Amino acid sequence: SGLFVATTTAKVQFAGVNIAGCDFGCNNNMQHFAYDDGLNVFRLPVGWQYLVAGQLSAPLDPAFFADYDSVVQACLATGAYCILDIHNYARWDGGVIGQGGPSNDDFVSVWYQLAQAYAGQSNVIFGLMNEPHDLDISIWADTLQAVVTGIRDAGATSQMILLPGVNYAAVGGFDSTSGPTLLRVQDSDGTTNKLIFDVHQYLDEDTSGGHPECVTDQRDNLGYLANFLRETGRQAFLTETGGGNTDSCVYYMCSQLNYLNDNADVYLGWVGWAAGEFCPWALCAGHMMEGI
Repeated sequence: SGLFVATTTAKVQFAGVNIAGCDFGCNNNMQHFAYDDGLNVFRLPVGWQYLVAGQLSAPLDPAFFADYDSVVQACLATGAYCILDIHNYARWDGGVIGQGGPSNDDFVSVWYQLAQAYAGQSNVIFGLMNEPHDLDISIWADTLQAVVTGIRDAGATSQMILLPGVNYAAVGGFDSTSGPTLLRVQDSDGTTNKLIFDVHQYLDEDTSGGHPECVTDQRDNLGYLANFLRETGRQAFLTETGGGNTDSCVYYMCSQLNYLNDNADVYLGWVGWAAGEFCPWALCAGHMMEGI
């Protein structure tokens, strides 16, 4: 199908799918996507509370982490890259990290433990947080800096780390609302080449991904961000995108992916939403791919 042609001829480094389920429970079906469809990255969402059995700054829960690690290991066994994604919207029980909710130290604690567990896995990518929103970007940048430092202190020094901005990590406006502030987040050695901006984009009428029809390829927003990335010498990774199994989404999704391929100097790749136990309507990547 057309999407599979796009993945095999793409100029971007990564093309893959979210394996939804570990934010609600665990499952995996990655061999099919890797071996049959040629995808080379999987994003593995997980709920923070599950990882630590509902206790901030607690050790990783052995039983749940064993389940989650089995998914990570299944991903690694395919030879693909594996994005660890804490899927909490910068929150714990409604409180914003470092802004009236859990402390930065609480957040660093879980990432320090994950980094220790996967420090030797070069194909693991640390996706610090899914879709932060309604928070102070300057304070959030300090939070991200603390986590980056914690991950490196845990011995995971070689892996990419994904930095999400505000407004649900939206591509639109990132160049003005999040990017300029997040530029100050640095790796422990003062570099930034392994710190990648984490962005999301859907193509329906309100960019939520909640409608079966697509109305845009969002090339304008991708272009504004591409200009920002080139001007600042940075890169971004589109870790959520998708559309319904409809003709409109076939058209606009392929146009979007072609734009990413044409701008692969600043866009590392894309990850479709989603496949796994939690699979809403036609946004399931398998159905989307079958239609393109």
